[in-house]
Formats: sequence, C-alpha cells, structure tokens
Amino acid sequence: MSAQSVNTAATEFYILAPEVPVPERTFVLKHDDTFGLFNDFGDIAAGARHEEGLYHQGTRFLSRLTLKLAGGRPLLLSSAVRRDNLLMGVDLTNPDIYLGGDVMLPRGSLHIYRSKLIWDGVCYEHLHVRNFTRTPLDVSLSLEFAADFADIFEVRGEARRQRGELYEPRTTEDGAEVAYQGLDGVVRRTMLECRPRAQRVSGSELQLAAHLESRSEQVFEIKVTCAIQARQPAAMSFQAALARAEHSRAGGSRLVCGIETSNDQFDAWMARSAADLNMLLTETGSGLYPYAGVPWFDTTFGRDGIIAALECLWLAPQISRGVLSFLAATQATRDQPERDAEPGKILHEARRGEMAALGEVPFGRYYGSIDATPLYVMLAGAYWRRTGDLEFIETIWSNVRAALTWIDRFGDRDGDGFVEYQRRSPHGLLQQGWKDSSDSVFHADGRIAEGPIALCEAQAYTYGARLAAAGLAQALGHDDAARTLREQAHALRERFRERFWCPELGMYALALDGYKEPCRVRASNAGHCLFCGIAAPEHAESIARMLGQETFFTGWGVRTLADREVRYNPMAYHNGSIWPHDNAVISAGLGASPSKDLAVRILSAQLDASTYFESGRLPELFCGFRRREGKAPTSYPVACSPQAWSAAAVFAMLQACLGLTIDAASGQIAFRYPRLPPRIERVSIRNLVVGEGSVDLTLYRYSGAVGLNVDRRSGKLDVAMLT
Repeated sequence: MSAQSVNTAATEFYILAPEVPVPERTFVLKHDDTFGLFNDFGDIAAGARHEEGLYHQGTRFLSRLTLKLAGGRPLLLSSAVRRDNLLMGVDLTNPDIYLGGDVMLPRGSLHIYRSKLIWDGVCYEHLHVRNFTRTPLDVSLSLEFAADFADIFEVRGEARRQRGELYEPRTTEDGAEVAYQGLDGVVRRTMLECRPRAQRVSGSELQLAAHLESRSEQVFEIKVTCAIQARQPAAMSFQAALARAEHSRAGGSRLVCGIETSNDQFDAWMARSAADLNMLLTETGSGLYPYAGVPWFDTTFGRDGIIAALECLWLAPQISRGVLSFLAATQATRDQPERDAEPGKILHEARRGEMAALGEVPFGRYYGSIDATPLYVMLAGAYWRRTGDLEFIETIWSNVRAALTWIDRFGDRDGDGFVEYQRRSPHGLLQQGWKDSSDSVFHADGRIAEGPIALCEAQAYTYGARLAAAGLAQALGHDDAARTLREQAHALRERFRERFWCPELGMYALALDGYKEPCRVRASNAGHCLFCGIAAPEHAESIARMLGQETFFTGWGVRTLADREVRYNPMAYHNGSIWPHDNAVISAGLGASPSKDLAVRILSAQLDASTYFESGRLPELFCGFRRREGKAPTSYPVACSPQAWSAAAVFAMLQACLGLTIDAASGQIAFRYPRLPPRIERVSIRNLVVGEGSVDLTLYRYSGAVGLNVDRRSGKLDVAMLT
C-alpha cells in the first residue's frame, strides 16, 4: 500500500504499533499518576519496544534503565508481578564469564534479585546480589539510563514540529539528574539516587561495585524520582515505601465484598480483575477514580469511569461515589467549541502532559463524548438505588439537572427528540460514541455517515437517564419534575422504536445520520439498548438471538460488528474486535430476563479467553477471529492492559447471570431467574453490605436449577429469589 492511500483524517490520534513485535512480556506497576512498563528483566528499553518507560502525569520520565553485569546482560531466571500488583520481582544470574578464553566465572554463580515498587511519584528498586561460590568475588554492575521526556501522544506516534530543551545531565555523589524544559515552560526532572553510592556516575550510567565474600550478599537501593517544577515527591527508603503501600492497599481495599466460587480459574480471573481495578483507582481531589487504562489512557475518562463504576457497583459502590464527585467537579460550565464543551456536559477525558497544555492535542480537558452525560445521570440513579445515600445525591443534584438541561438544549441539536453529536473542534474526535474510530459509524454500503449522528445506544442511555433522574427527583420531593421526566422517557422510547427498528436486520440501526437515514448495520451497539430497557420485549429477544449467532458470537465473546458487514475486520479497533466491557454491558441487559442463555455463554467464553492472556488479565480488546480448536484468542497489538472497564467486566457478567439487584431503600436483595455457567457449581458472596445491614449468601446448582442459602444476615434485609 502506498503512503498516499492512507486516509490521514482517519489516522489522527492513531496509536502506532511497532513493526516487529518483541517476544518479551510487559509488566505493569502503577500508583496514582505514575506508572511503569518493564520487560522480563525489569529493564526499560524504549528503543526495543517503544511504549516501555516510567511515566508521570502523561510524560515519560525514563526511557531507558538497563542492568548490566560485567558489561553484558544477565541471564533471566524468572519474573513476575505480585498478585496485588504492588511489587515486581526478577531473578537473574550470571552467564559464563570469560577471561582470556577461559571461564572465569561459571554461569549460575551469582544470584541477582531485583524488586521494584512505584509509590507516590517514585520508582524504588532493591537490587540483591549474592555470591554462591566458595571464593570472594568482585562484582561489577551498571545501570544505564536515559530520559526522553516524550509526551504520551508522542509515544503513541504523534509527530511534533518542535520540542523543548533537554538539559545536559547533572551528576552528584549520590546519583544523577536529567531535566527537560517543555514548550509549556514546565521543567520536568528525573533524579536517580543509589545507596550505597555508585562507584562512578555519569550522565547515562551508574556503575556499582561490590566485594562479596563467599555466601555473602550486597544490597543496592535505587530510587528514580519524577519531579515537575519545584514539586518533588518525598522519597523514602524502599522498605518504608513498601510498608506504606501495603498498609494503604490492605486498609483501603476498594472491592469490599468477597466472592468465591467452585471454579479455581474463575476465582483467579476475579482476583486478577480486582487487583487491576484497585491499581487503576487513583486519588483525585474529589475521591477515587478508575483511570481508564495503561499505557495510552492512564487518566480520567468520563465514559470509561462511569461504565467501570456501573460494572462493579453492586460490590463496590464507593467507586461510583468517587466517579460522580469528580465528574461533577469537572462538568462543563461554558460554551467552548475548541473543547467540544457546552454547559452541563460531562467530561470525555483530561490530560496533563505538555502537548495537551499547549493545545497540540485537544485533550487537556475535552468534552467530545455524546454518551458520558446521560451515563452520568444513569450512574447517579443506580448509586442511589444501591446505597440509599440521598444525602450525597443532594450534593450533586444540581449537576444532574445541568446534565439533563444539556441533553435537552445541546444534545438534541435539531429538535427531533434524539441526542446527536457533531464535533465543533477541528481537532476533536470525529466519532463521539464509545466506538470513536473515524470509520466506526457507516452505512450498509460502507459510506461513512455524515453528522449530526444519533447513535442507537445514546438514545438508550438518554432513556435510562430520564428514568433514573425521575427516581431521584421523586426521592427528593420533586414530584412534578419526576412526572415530566417519565413522560419524556416514554415518548423517547416510542420515537426510538419507530425510527430505529430494522426488521430486515433483526435489530436496531447503528445510528441515524444527519439526513435521518438509518445506518442499517448489524453492530453490538444494539445490545446496549437491552441494558437500558428502551428495547421493546420482542425487539430485545430478536437482538439477543442475533448477537448469539455465529455472525457475532465467536466462541470468545460477541464481536463489535457482524462478520457480514462491509467494513468488518476482526483486527480493527471497533469494526469486528471483541471488547470485554461491550460484552458485559450486553450481559447486563439480560440480567432481569428469564432467558439468560447469551449471558451465560458470554461469561463462559470470556472466562476461557482470560486463561490465555498474561496473568489471566483480559485486555482492553482482542481480535474477533472465530475460536478454533487448540488456538488461543488473537491479541490486539496496542491494547491497553490493564484496562478499568475490562477489569470490572467480570463482576457485571456474574451479576447478570445471577439476576442480582439491590434496592437499599426497601432493604431488598433479589435474584431474578439466576443461572450458573456449566463449570461453576457454587458461588459464595461474603459481607455484601446494604445500608446498615449485611449478608453472606451461597448460590448452588441442583437438579438443573439454582438454589440459595442465606448463611448470615445482620440488619433488616430481605433476600428474595424469583425463578
């Protein structure tokens, strides 16, 4: 393909993949606004794999950190990240080391153990070197380093015409410092420190020397601090940082409800998902927020945060409270076309790197999302039903009302009763639903739809938002507003069913374009209409049946696009791939239905897929090829992993199969037509807190049905089962 044949409009903000994949694994550590991507050796080598690095607030502060032994690479024995995602451990040894053609030191004589931790803007490393020979040894180690201070969008592949000034490295007795002044005027510094002091320090290397008696060891402690302007994190010892991190993780476990099943693989998937979600949760000025994903989306995203919060709301409602608080604080209050912002609109994403600060990308604080605003209102209603926390709802009620006003005034651009989008920023996102690739909304013949575009799921979310807001208004004593909102919701449902249903597809149209012509394309978007209840019962049945057919269902899950559509490509980002969160939302739409066949199939398929991915971690997405005997699911080359809404997906899928609903106001926990997947005989739920009460529950399979035991109950809670 010639360079001229590439559609440049469609490749804006495209994430580049390396031409030749390197067969090493990637290990992730993260705390708040700092994360690291390391290879098997615990090294950073961005020259080999472009995304590796130590990142802080959207900038790469370390692009190289390579451990050398006697000038060469040690031999790798093993590497892993601890199950709670706090520590990375790497076991290394020496290769045969020659002198004058003779083996001076046989391989396996030294054991080198690297343990790495990221906490509060500092990357800590403990380097243990032990001599297993019977003679004393003088050991020479070195750490080669570099810092390119690349903005995350540069790492993704965005070219810049000009960069700031990279200063000459500065060395001290304790270590070295590399600094960069960006075009935004901000000075970013990477400081490396070693204890005991390095034998020699240069602007690119710390040389370490150890004299080891037989069976003795030497420990080096290396700290890499990320500093912006005069703000510098307070580095502490490795052990002190580890103790603080472990105390924080143990004392502030965000997924407070315990789940255990009869299936070890399923339990491992849940444990990995919980650890990943906890790692992605980041302290903001408004509470905890699940950052979207590492590496490309390690920041606040409105839609992603809301959906992740909804997925795990039943067992971790405090995450929803943090999301609601943060998005209320960042809700748009002014009309800003360059940000695609209007009063009342909910944030799409916020970035803090140099390119965002300069406006080279529009995402410093960007609002180009059609669905985050109605989803925000839906989350507020769902949070209240789950917790009964009306006091908190009162604090954000003005934000809910502003969001509803945005839907009516700005969301419905032409007054036809549907919510549409069309970007106003020339550098903003062309498509503003969750499938935001430039080619994701099209007609049956492949033509890209012209705006303003009304996505089917955006109408479903708007319907759900109005019903949720009606419930909140009723609880707050605004009866007239509640009645009006319900009337608006019912009117939208009738218009939607009339204009979007395509009998020849057996599902709703993907969208209406700017000419009100339906995009008659079979896409997973229609499955989101099940989740919100806007679908007529006969339509919902048809959609579920269609999504379960081979044209959509691959054996690993539901594709984003049916394989008969003209733009179908199983390797495309949105036009044929498999997204765990998409499957979770579809499953959630089946939670109250007597027929849960598709929800059970999705959960079983995603469980199988999880066993093939590194650490049992489902990535942001993977390719939509059909499942084949003995063949693993096919990875998508630049998928984020971990990703918040992928990590939380398992909890929504399980909830859907169990038909679990919680109504705190009435103190009721209900299971509607529960089903257990074939390989799960029992599910135990411990310390499920609702209001002032809590319960321990066990669901189990018997005679083709599902039974329920209430093992413990405190407080006034009613547990009901509908079968």
